[in-house]
Amino acid sequence: MVFDIEMIKEVYAKMPERIAKARQVAGKPLSLAEKILYSHLWDATPETPYDRGKSYVDFAPDRVAMQDATAQMALLQFMQAGKAKAAVPSTVHCDHLIQARIGAGKDLQESINKNNEVFNFLQSVSNKYGIGFWKPGAGIIHQVVLENYAFPGGMMIGTDSHTVNAGGLGMVAIGVGGADAVDVMAGMPWELKFPKLIGVKLTGRMNGWTSAKDVILKVAGILTVKGGTGAIVEYFGPGAESISCTGKGTICNMGAEIGATTSTFGYDESMARYLRATGRAEVADLANGVKEHLTADPEVYDNPEQYFDQVIEINLDELEPHLNGPFSPDIATPISKMGEVAEANGWPLKVEVGLIGSCTNSSYEDISRSASIAKQAAEMNIKPKAKFTITPGSEQVRYTIERDGFIKIFDEIGASVFANACGPCIGQWAREGAEKKEKNTIVHSFNRNFAKRADGNPNTHAFVGSPELVTAIAIAGTLGFNPMKDKLINESGEEVKLAEPVGEELPSKGFDVEDAGYLAPAADGSGVNVVVKDGSERLELLTPFAPWNGENIMGAKLLIKAFGKCTTDHISMAGPWLRYRGHLDNISNNTLTGAIKAYNHETNNVKSQIDAAYGEVPAVQRGYKAAGVPTVVVGDSNYGEGSSREHAAMQPRHLGVRVVLVKSFARIHETNLKKQGMLGITFDNEADYDKIQEDDTFNFVDLKDFAPGKQITIELAHKDGSTDTIKTNHTYNAQQIEWFKAGSALNLIKQEQA
Repeated sequence: MVFDIEMIKEVYAKMPERIAKARQVAGKPLSLAEKILYSHLWDATPETPYDRGKSYVDFAPDRVAMQDATAQMALLQFMQAGKAKAAVPSTVHCDHLIQARIGAGKDLQESINKNNEVFNFLQSVSNKYGIGFWKPGAGIIHQVVLENYAFPGGMMIGTDSHTVNAGGLGMVAIGVGGADAVDVMAGMPWELKFPKLIGVKLTGRMNGWTSAKDVILKVAGILTVKGGTGAIVEYFGPGAESISCTGKGTICNMGAEIGATTSTFGYDESMARYLRATGRAEVADLANGVKEHLTADPEVYDNPEQYFDQVIEINLDELEPHLNGPFSPDIATPISKMGEVAEANGWPLKVEVGLIGSCTNSSYEDISRSASIAKQAAEMNIKPKAKFTITPGSEQVRYTIERDGFIKIFDEIGASVFANACGPCIGQWAREGAEKKEKNTIVHSFNRNFAKRADGNPNTHAFVGSPELVTAIAIAGTLGFNPMKDKLINESGEEVKLAEPVGEELPSKGFDVEDAGYLAPAADGSGVNVVVKDGSERLELLTPFAPWNGENIMGAKLLIKAFGKCTTDHISMAGPWLRYRGHLDNISNNTLTGAIKAYNHETNNVKSQIDAAYGEVPAVQRGYKAAGVPTVVVGDSNYGEGSSREHAAMQPRHLGVRVVLVKSFARIHETNLKKQGMLGITFDNEADYDKIQEDDTFNFVDLKDFAPGKQITIELAHKDGSTDTIKTNHTYNAQQIEWFKAGSALNLIKQEQA
């Protein structure tokens, strides 16, 4: 079955003319990213080219994808938009609410038992509004999208930061908050600041233990977690063409960890092979008909420095396997140096658990290469020193690897196979003993490794690597093991060495599956009722946020001054809190509980200026809200990096926080704040961060004149009677200021529909 084939035909039919006009306007050859962006403009091609990193542009994405944790809030908002059906092809994927505990079958059933109210809600809303629904156990959203929906040259948005995975099939696929998804599903334009362009030229060819994962681990080490902010990363060169389609997906997936808007590759034979292998030969044929438009103009790749804002070159012949971490995905260490680096930093060398899978690395190729290592261990009588788990990316992958004997191989070394879901990657892991908070090391093939991310233990040192490297290290049981040169001792006391991993890009017998897990929506959903029961602790219909009164915000108090890394995990933790993603008031009880307070480096302990008592962040903020006192959150650099979860913006808004003032924002979080009617601003002078004191009062003395490009002045009134005046910047355009005035973007949609 080929989904949405008529839509794909329409995209390709329009593409040649639109690209030709864009090339004429730009007066230069175009990159692939530019071709896709200009061919998906909401309005006609402009008279002058857009200014990268500055121009706000309206786009018309081809489709929307939502995972169950974020879909709840997105669809609760969409229900208020007054639409009978989603305007573009859209899907919901149930992958986040399945906890990894025992094994696939029992864990899946346990999730269905616990989350049935939410799953039934999502299924009924999808059925009513023409949205495709993928059942629990069908697979992880990004793997399912790659297998069924992604297509070269397309543009999609998704309510998950790793939507960018679809760049592996040549898309511009961008992670967003739920309010952005509502815009597109409501048939409205979607706004994005025209991205800058980073080119990554790949030469040579991977060999031995090196994999596609090592490309993005290397790039993350170069660019850091914020080096890609506001940019599309476009990979090209002979090395790019040598990488499989799913390998390309892995690279694009972890582009979220460098803050990139998205990443992509030009269309090539690996993509055509993958489309045909996943039952989409018709899409491959259509893409072949316009293939010159599905990659950059030749001049761009011949002279990349002239056309990209930044160019990085990596020789795959020389690329070494990496492990990145701990606690940040950009701390990149070649495996040959990991032992000495770990010892120098006091990182525990003993590896307790190795985990492979997740949306980043759960393809057939990934599993087959890992299985080749596991098979060697079984044949050479090596007992793994660490626990080992596998999380397949989709039911199609799981069914196929079971058919081809890979699961049996993993069984032979004592591995656990978890459900086709996110599981440990997002904190849905009931890890035995994690509550003891012992210092320990794990290795995994996931994408993120923030503190507490996988198991809730702040002392778990998590390192990111390729599935095959993780498998080898789990077998060896030590972080310092270099499989390229180190030997192991088997159960008979013999010295043995693992051979290089081998695998298949695609299954030689083809993919197979009995029930992929898809439910099509009703042709006419007008008779479908969506019920949210009174008193539910899981779901709550939304109450619109109050509009701005047009006056200056005066007398605002400091809620918290966050220090250092403050990701969306710190602002709205996942793990056990995922159960409340459809209930804004309940989930607001985790707001900023993970943020590190600047004054004493504690978490979840802030001072109330109402009674001078210290308390948990949500409780103190509820006190401010009850007293009608506006509040401000102050943050450090790259505030809100990580997941696209809009709860990190909605929760402070719901509790009464009015302003977030930081050194710099991660892209998605800044947009989410704007969408929810928050004032998100940055220090004009970052050193002014140090002027913020615990008992400060904030007076926004010229907010009444809120306008694009105009600074906002804040008077800081300190407890000792002294004051400081600081200048702040913002990136709101005229439309976004209207969101602020209306109280939220959704409020504005409803006003316009009235």
